[in-house]
Amino acid sequence: MSTSPPSETLYEQKTNAATQAGTPQISPPKTPPPEESTKEPKKYVARKITTGDFEPEQHFYPRVLNAQIHPLVQSFLTLGNERIIARYTHLNPQIKHETLRDILSYSPKYFQWAGSDLFNVTTASGQRQMIVIETNSCPSGQKSMPILSETGENNEHGGYRVVIESAFKNQLSKADMSLGGLAVIYDKNAMESSGYAAVLADVAKEDVWLVEWYDNDTDPNVKWEDGVLYVRDEANDWHPIRACFRYLTQKPWNRFPLNTRTIVMNQIISCLAGGRNKMMAARAYDFYNSELVDTGLSIRTPETINNITRGEIPLWIQSMGGHAVLKVPYSNAGQGVYTITNQDELSHFMNEEHHYDKFIVQSLVGNASWSSVTRSGRFYHVGTIPNKKNNTFVSDLRMMVAGDDEGFRPICIYGRKARRPLTSKLGPHDNTWEMLGTNLSIKLPDGSWTTDSSRLILMDRRDFNQLGIGVDDLIDAYIQTVLAVIAIDRMAERLTSTGKFDYLLFRSLNPDDALLREIQQANPNDFI
Repeated sequence: MSTSPPSETLYEQKTNAATQAGTPQISPPKTPPPEESTKEPKKYVARKITTGDFEPEQHFYPRVLNAQIHPLVQSFLTLGNERIIARYTHLNPQIKHETLRDILSYSPKYFQWAGSDLFNVTTASGQRQMIVIETNSCPSGQKSMPILSETGENNEHGGYRVVIESAFKNQLSKADMSLGGLAVIYDKNAMESSGYAAVLADVAKEDVWLVEWYDNDTDPNVKWEDGVLYVRDEANDWHPIRACFRYLTQKPWNRFPLNTRTIVMNQIISCLAGGRNKMMAARAYDFYNSELVDTGLSIRTPETINNITRGEIPLWIQSMGGHAVLKVPYSNAGQGVYTITNQDELSHFMNEEHHYDKFIVQSLVGNASWSSVTRSGRFYHVGTIPNKKNNTFVSDLRMMVAGDDEGFRPICIYGRKARRPLTSKLGPHDNTWEMLGTNLSIKLPDGSWTTDSSRLILMDRRDFNQLGIGVDDLIDAYIQTVLAVIAIDRMAERLTSTGKFDYLLFRSLNPDDALLREIQQANPNDFI
């Protein structure tokens, strides 16, 4: 069935035209210049969402509305954890059923809703596997996911309803009804944020406030008083909130306190423990892997070096064979990620001004002839099935999961591909981000966001086959995602084991004064 592609912004039109011509003129965004970070997006008033407001065309991409889910993806999403356990342990007999069942039935305390980005990689000997690149709190994905079933009373809600009825409803039951109403607070992705608000209104059978709150907003329609969240309406009246669905992605720790009376999902500690902090995520993976050492399971990631100062970076890149990925640990949506394969790319990074003091150096997954050399050998991209020009593109997979008292479940999946095809050889001045960067989010100069949806790979009959993966790959991606989420949730528990934020432990694991100053803005009483 033919569908019309979503309308493109001027930025997207220029990017796509340049890419098709083979000479990209617009580089993907890196760490935004300091002066841009102080600009506020256009201010909107708080909106009241009521029961029955959900309209699918407002919360899904146009091409998704008419897409038919691929039978293989549908089969995976309807397997259930018991059949997933049976299949995975059959293929990996060293793993015990009871061990995997305990993992998939784990009830997260702080990190109920997450999404991991994974690469499908292989080794020189042909061993294929999914590896975790990063795990995000407040993940996107619903607007890109075809409806699982054409029948059912609430099928049009798709994965929005699954998240609300499982993870959020579980948290909502803990809220003090006397505190006030419900709200969705967001700073990005209005399409999905409003979708969650509309479904929450239907499920809770009450009005829900939908409010924007941006970093550096000097007069937000949101405030905290005595641990209770308040939102301001058009008449300048403030309304208390008993439970908040948070879609805040940019430095959320400088606006949301760590301890609140209002129920918040996900809690801010989940972002600091790894959900929006790549430095702590790497620590969390290491700690959890040490606990899993005798189970046959582990979180598979590229080799990662933490807490690196700018001066150390060239030495670490050299140790990886001259190819590596540099990351600003607290950026997301493709910001602050640099692929380094030549002196031009390294000089570009070293000459930029950076807000934070410490960085991450990670092994680069490229082609077989130019991936990083690590202690475990080389990983390189499996990539997409070659197109009619025999071009293979780097692709990734986003796996969204939700957890409640009954454990985890997969919610939605989508893929993304790079702008330019993967080459077997690199030139001395190549811009490798064009070949390796898959993120679709684009931050505009005014601080708002747009999406390059032309590189989106849907889980439908038309797109899915490009990825060249099967049910067992999806199962592997799901289990890797759950392991990563559990690792971060357990890190969050360590950081709050005394009932308050353990500032000393956090600083010892993540010694970055610029980040600590941001956390202190919303949490002055939690610091010594």
